[in-house]
Amino acid sequence: MKSTTRIQLSVMMFLEFFIWGGWFVTLGTFLAKNLNASGGQSADVFSTQSWGAIIAPFIIGLIADRFINAEKILGVLHIIGAALMYQMYNAENVTVFYPYVLAYMILYMPTLALVNSVSFNQMKNPEKEFSSIRVWGTIGWIAAGLLISYLFHWDSEESTAKGLLKNTFLLSGIAALLLGLMSFTLPKTPPVKSAGEKVSLSQILGLDALKLLKDKNFAVFFIASVLICIPLAFYYQNTHPFLTNIGVKDPTGKMTIGQISEVLFLLALPIFFTRFGFKKTILVGMLAWALRYLLFAFGNAGELSIMLLTGIALHGICYDFFFVSGQIYTNSKAGEKYKSAAQGLITLATYGVGMLVGFKIAGMITDAYQADGGPDYKMIWLIPSAIAAAVLLLFALLFKDEKVNKS
Repeated sequence: MKSTTRIQLSVMMFLEFFIWGGWFVTLGTFLAKNLNASGGQSADVFSTQSWGAIIAPFIIGLIADRFINAEKILGVLHIIGAALMYQMYNAENVTVFYPYVLAYMILYMPTLALVNSVSFNQMKNPEKEFSSIRVWGTIGWIAAGLLISYLFHWDSEESTAKGLLKNTFLLSGIAALLLGLMSFTLPKTPPVKSAGEKVSLSQILGLDALKLLKDKNFAVFFIASVLICIPLAFYYQNTHPFLTNIGVKDPTGKMTIGQISEVLFLLALPIFFTRFGFKKTILVGMLAWALRYLLFAFGNAGELSIMLLTGIALHGICYDFFFVSGQIYTNSKAGEKYKSAAQGLITLATYGVGMLVGFKIAGMITDAYQADGGPDYKMIWLIPSAIAAAVLLLFALLFKDEKVNKS
């Protein structure tokens, strides 16, 4: 790969995830503090991510894969997204805000696959080359959080009270516009299918891989993957408002510890996976979910702040040991014939259906446990901890350990 192409792809990945990290992390606090949203209303807004994940395959399968170069549709989606970000910045209540964020997520979620397509199309050996490009996405997410907390201070108590947190939409909108314009200069990535080639609904959604559920082990893993998304939704929806409410300084910047942890544990995953096997790796990931919420429930912004920081740092184990290991397992079970369909099905089931249910439950729990001073976060965190522990027990009892081919 040419050095200029590598730089282009790295910048593309940096901006792609800078955009997401620049507004999504602080969204819960913005909704609660600036738009006075209830837990249920916040759940509806966060659920737009799931609707985007459900609809994304149609945009990729029906348009990008058959009619238009990936880099061109990437540019169009981000330019429109920048305009929607500006409307989100101007919104004064949840009712006005919701249709814009829904439209935005429907357009943004497909870009996650498009940036991968553009990258893979330029690589002769993706297994070795992709990670060095993709890591810039995580760096972009981290950079956005550090800027918000330590340069602009938009998430401070004073700035939040003044409504400055809405500036995160301007920040992400500018980045989206830059990436949109830059996309038209990216290497050409033509459609992978001809316009006249027939494509079925089952192929688009990965439903061809449903036959893998005949395997008991895969069925258990599939169900566990959907259920573990319930505690995952609590993290996305409630962590930033929680840290803000209990007085943690620079919460957005501190939450980047989770992304740093993700990079470190991703490097450690192959070693753990090889030594202990798939089942134990997955169980450690689930245990980390249960433990992190216990730490959140009993930690505070004072002498027990280390518990909160540890809970955030566990994100690497939570995500890598479960979801990345799960992708490896799915790949090994599917084989060449159903490889793409199986990954699509797992994504639809987790980020689509699982997270949709998870956000709904998180919103209901947040509304149910309200005290005079605001949300009763001790109870709010104990519930996803219990759910994660129950999923862990289910998986431990029903999944029979087996050797997994990491390739």
